[in-house]
Amino acid sequence: MTNKHLQRAEETKQTILTAAEKLFVKKGFDAVSIREIAKEAKCSHTTIYLYFKDKEALLHELSMPSLEKLYDSIRKITDTASKTAEAKLKEISHLFIRFCLTNKNMYTIFINEKSSRVDEVDPNLEINKIRIRLFSLIQQTLGECIKIKSDEQLLAFSRIYFYNLYGILSTYSYQHEPTEVLIERLTPTFDLSVEVLLSGFKQIVRSEQK
Repeated sequence: MTNKHLQRAEETKQTILTAAEKLFVKKGFDAVSIREIAKEAKCSHTTIYLYFKDKEALLHELSMPSLEKLYDSIRKITDTASKTAEAKLKEISHLFIRFCLTNKNMYTIFINEKSSRVDEVDPNLEINKIRIRLFSLIQQTLGECIKIKSDEQLLAFSRIYFYNLYGILSTYSYQHEPTEVLIERLTPTFDLSVEVLLSGFKQIVRSEQK
């Protein structure tokens, strides 16, 4: 294949991805068909299958680079020996919120579409494997904060922590304020939410140990 043909193929692939992203955001992943994506991309549905096996492959291509970058960034935080566990958890919160607000149109697709349970041992989709790895870093850091021994309780607390993050995002993802300005203004509140959750979790653990 010549360089011209390679360039044209790459352009077609990117056009398909752009069309899929637009429709996934507008209608939701499950509601969009391959034929609709082809129509939006101005190509035949058979052309799409030359580049992507199915819709899940499109989801993978759209989501994995961003999720892998997020994972690497959070991993750097968790591996930092000079910070307390609580400081790490706050920094992870800031990073996750910034990631989602920066990707306002796509973060629900990155995080939720075709998702599995966070405690699933071996999910089929690669996207769910990276999601579970992300959640595991949060869970690990939360466990370091609370010094909890019960895996079941730590999982429950980690889910509650994630619900809090998602609540923040659902509240502020439609604001027209620039992302950095919004984050700077609300960081004290975000930090306080982490402190309140940790305080509550620790109180529960202490009360159960009496």
